[in-house]
Amino acid sequence: MKKSWIVIIILLVLVFILYGTFKGKYNQMVSLDETTSQTWAQVENQYQRRLDLIPNLVNTVKGYADFEKETLTQVIEARANATRPEIKVDPSKLDASAIQNFQAAQDQVSSALSRLLVTIERYPDLKANTQFQQLQVQLEGTENRIATERKRFNDSVKAYNQYIRLFPNNVFAGMFSFEKKAYFEAKEGAEEAPEVNFE
Repeated sequence: MKKSWIVIIILLVLVFILYGTFKGKYNQMVSLDETTSQTWAQVENQYQRRLDLIPNLVNTVKGYADFEKETLTQVIEARANATRPEIKVDPSKLDASAIQNFQAAQDQVSSALSRLLVTIERYPDLKANTQFQQLQVQLEGTENRIATERKRFNDSVKAYNQYIRLFPNNVFAGMFSFEKKAYFEAKEGAEEAPEVNFE
C-alpha cells in the first residue's frame, strides 16, 4: 500500500513539474510575441506620423505657383501607395514578404520626400517660410523616431527568435506553432555611402 502511494506522489510531482515547465515556456513565448507585436505597432505609428505630415507639407509647397508639380505628384502618389490596405502588416504574421512590401512602400515615400526637399533648395522664399521650416523639423524628428522604433522592433524580434530557437524551447515552440519572425533589413546598397557632389 505504501509503495503505491509513493508512486502516486512521484507521478503527481512529475505532472506538476511538467505543467510548470510547459506553462512557463508557453507564457514566456506569448510575452515575447506580444512585445514584438507592440514594437511593430510603434514602427507603424511613426510611419503613420510621417504620412500625416505630408498633406500639410504638400499644401505649404503648393502655395508657390512655380513649384514643380511633378515632384508634388510623386509625393502624393507615394503616400497613397503606402496607405493601401494590402500594405498594412498583420502583427501576428510578421514574415519577410509582408515586411518587405511595407518597407518598399515606405521607401517610395522616403525617396519622394527626398526629391521634394532637394527641389526646395531652389526656392529660397519657400525655405524661409516658417510653416515649411516647422514641417521640415517635424519630418526630421519623425525620421529619427522611425529609426529608433525600427531598432527596437529588431531587438524584440531577436529576443523572440532567439528564445523560440533554443533547446528545449524549440520543442515547445513547434508544439504551440510559434514561428520565427522577420527583421526590418537595410535597403540593398545602404552599406555604401552616397556620393555627395557640390557643384
